Amino acid sequence: MRKFRLTEAEENLADIIWQHEPISSPELVKLCEKEFNWKKSTTYTMLKRLEEKKIFKNNNSIVVGLIKKEDFHAEQSKNFIEENFGGSLPRFLTAFTRKNKLTNKEVEELQKIINDYKEG
Repeated sequence: MRKFRLTEAEENLADIIWQHEPISSPELVKLCEKEFNWKKSTTYTMLKRLEEKKIFKNNNSIVVGLIKKEDFHAEQSKNFIEENFGGSLPRFLTAFTRKNKLTNKEVEELQKIINDYKEG
C-alpha cells in the first residue's frame, strides 16, 4: 500500500466520508458546512485532494472510499513505526510502555494478537 500524507483538514473530511459513505456530494457539502463552517468550494477542493491521493472516488455525485478506514489507519501506524522506530514494533512498545504501563487485559489482548499473527 502507498504512503498517505494527509493534512488535519483532509483527515477530518475523510472521517466524515467514512462515517456516511456512500454519501452524495451535495450532502457532504452540507455536513462540512455544519461541522467545519466550510464553503461549498472548500469541500470540493478538499475532496479533490483526497481523490488525487486515491482514497476516495466521486462518481456521479456519490462519494465512496477506495480504501477502508481500518486499512488506512493500519498503513498510517505502520509508516509511523517505520519512520520513528526503524520499523521495530518492540522498540515502539518499549517507548510506549516507558510511561504507560499495560493492564492485564491489554497484555492478554497483545498476547492473543501475537499468537494469531506469529510466523511459523
